Amino acid sequence: MQLGMIGLGRMGGNIVRRLMKRGHSTVVYDKDPKAVAAIAADGAVGSTALEDFVKKLEKPRTAWVMLPAGKITEATIDALSKLMESGDVIIDGGNTFWQDDVRRGKALKERGIHYVDVGTSGGVWGIDRGYCMMIGGDKAVVDRLDPIFAALAPGAGDIPRTEGREGRDPRIEQGYIHAGPVGAGHFVKMVHNGIEYGLMQAYAEGFDILKNANIEALPPEHRFDLDIADIAEVWRRGSVIPSWLLDLTASALAQNQTLDNYSGFVEDSGEGRWTVNAAVDEAVPAEVLTAALFARFRSRKEHTFAEKILSAMRAGFGGHREPPKQSGSKADAK
Repeated sequence: MQLGMIGLGRMGGNIVRRLMKRGHSTVVYDKDPKAVAAIAADGAVGSTALEDFVKKLEKPRTAWVMLPAGKITEATIDALSKLMESGDVIIDGGNTFWQDDVRRGKALKERGIHYVDVGTSGGVWGIDRGYCMMIGGDKAVVDRLDPIFAALAPGAGDIPRTEGREGRDPRIEQGYIHAGPVGAGHFVKMVHNGIEYGLMQAYAEGFDILKNANIEALPPEHRFDLDIADIAEVWRRGSVIPSWLLDLTASALAQNQTLDNYSGFVEDSGEGRWTVNAAVDEAVPAEVLTAALFARFRSRKEHTFAEKILSAMRAGFGGHREPPKQSGSKADAK
C-alpha cells in the first residue's frame, strides 16, 4: 500500500522506514531537502513541494502529516487539502488537540476528503519496537488503511494475553485501536500523555528521595548512602513498578548516576495541559496529573534531581532535548 508522509523528523522519518521494511511504498516531503534526500536514498519517492508530493500519490491518495501541533500543522493541512480531491485521506499523526481534529474533520468532510487522527506513541524507538496507535475516524476509512496501521503496530510480542478478551477486536492486542470518530484518537492519546506525566513524576520524586537519603540534616543512624543506579536496575526485575520509563531511567543512571549532563529544565508539549482542562470540563478530580504538570512549570525556575530524572526519561523515549540555559537564571547561579 502507498502512503505519503509530510514531516521527516524524529518520528515521521522512522515511520516511513518501518513501512518500507514491511513492503509498503512511500512518497515523502519535508521543508528540509536533506531530510528528503536521506530517506529517498533508502527507497522512498522524494518530492520538492506539496504540489509535487500530491502528484506522486496514487488515487485515492493518503497523506500522513507528522509535524508539531499548532500553526505549522494547521497551515500544512489547509494547503494540502486544497490540492486533494474527494475520496482522498489526510492523517494527522502528531500530538494535535482533539477539538482541532473535530473542526478539521467536519470542514474536510464537506469537500469529500476524509480525515483521520492518529495518536502515535513509540518515540524514537518506534522503528524497531513499533508504534502504539490510537485512531479516530470513519470506520470504513480506518478499515481500508488497516495494512498501514498493522505494519506500524508493535504486534502482540511476548506480552501475555489478558483473560476474558475472547471475541474482542484482535487489533487491540497488536497495539492499535480504532477508538471512535474523528477526534477520539487524539483524545485518548492526550490522556495517555497526561498519565505519562504522572508516572514520570512519581519515578522522579522517588529517586530524588533516594538520592537525598544521606543528607547531613538527618541523624547519622538514619542516613543511607544508596546506589540509585543499582536500585533502578533491581526494580526492573520482579518488582511491581517496572515499565519502559523505568528501563530508560536505569539506563540513564547507569551511564551517569549524577545526571549532571541534564539541567532539569522540563518542557511540556501541551497534552498535559489539555488533559487537566478535560478533567476540569468533566469535573473529574485529577490531583496527580495536575501536580505533575505544575511540577514541570516549576522546573523552569529551579531544578532538582527529580527534574533531571524527568529530562533523562524524555530524552530516552522521545529524543527531547533541553533548551539552552537562559543567562541569569537560578540554574546558572548554582
